[in-house]
Formats: sequence, structure tokens, C-alpha cells
Amino acid sequence: MIVISGPSGVGKSTVNRHVLARFDNLKESISFTTRLPREGEVEGESYFFTDREDFKDRIEKGEFIEWAEVYGNLYGTSIDYVKEKIGEGWNVALELDVQGGLALKEKIPDAVLIMILPPSLEQLESRLRGRKTDDETAVRKRLDNARREIDCSGRYDYVVVNKQIERCVEDICTIIKSESMRSERADLLK
Repeated sequence: MIVISGPSGVGKSTVNRHVLARFDNLKESISFTTRLPREGEVEGESYFFTDREDFKDRIEKGEFIEWAEVYGNLYGTSIDYVKEKIGEGWNVALELDVQGGLALKEKIPDAVLIMILPPSLEQLESRLRGRKTDDETAVRKRLDNARREIDCSGRYDYVVVNKQIERCVEDICTIIKSESMRSERADLLK
């Protein structure tokens, strides 16, 4: 399992999309969420969209490897979905916030955590404002949260700075290949 995390606006989704396209054995995990679909998002491809009551019922039943509340919405990774994909022979990539990534690592110590960081907080702020999707209060909240996430980067296995998308993608692909080789060697020694 590969976990990619980073502050809002750092380019996680773009990087993740490019990384997934380079591996024929890597499948993106699809999370459950209580937030409303954004334009272009598709049920079962982007997320599994549900309401808060159903989500909390799934928490009580222990159906999530990890779950977290982010900006007032709940997000969670289904144990059954991940087991199904691994059972089909896939390696699974998850795009998670920091609290989700760290929670998953506690339950699955072999998971590889990769943190994507911006070149600077100033550039991150510029990216967030450039998206024009948030008001001033939301931008400030995202920047405060980014500072907290950056403080957690030392708890991740790898940290990659997204100064340039293509370079960031290459670095993450190198990490995944290296981890794959390490795993194969460990299997041979068993």
C-alpha cells in the first residue's frame, strides 16, 4: 500500500494521477465521503458518496481502515475495497490527508507513506488563491492546516517537494519501484 499525502493545493491529485498512469499494477483506492460531488466527479470512480448517518454506521461496524473528518466532511477507506483490490493482485495507492495516513500506518505498518510538500508556504498560498475555489477564510484555514501537516512530515517514510510536477512524479515513481524491489527481496528471504 502506498499513501500519498500533503497539504491542500500541493498537487496531490495531479501527481497521483500521473504516478498511477506509469504502473500497470497500481490501483487507486476509492474512499467514502459525506461531501457533495464536485463537478465532473463520478460515483464509484471519484468517491463513494454517502450521507453522515450511513458513514457513522460504517464506522460503528468497523468497515474502515482509517477515517477522518476534514473541513467538516467525513472521509474513509473501506477495508473490504482494499482487500478486494489486493486479492485481485493490485498494489493499492491511497491519497489521504495526514491524519488518515498516520492512522493507516498504525494499522498497516508495511504501508509506505509519501508526503508531498510545496517549495514554500508562499507558493502554496499562491496555488490556493489561484484555484479561486475558496473564500479568504477557507484559504487561511487551509494554510493553517498545511502548517500542521508539514510539521508531521517527519513521521512519513519519504518526503518529496513538488517544485515541478514531472520531477515530483519521477521521484515518487522511483520510491515505489525501490519499495517494490525491497518487498520482493524480503519475500525471497522468507
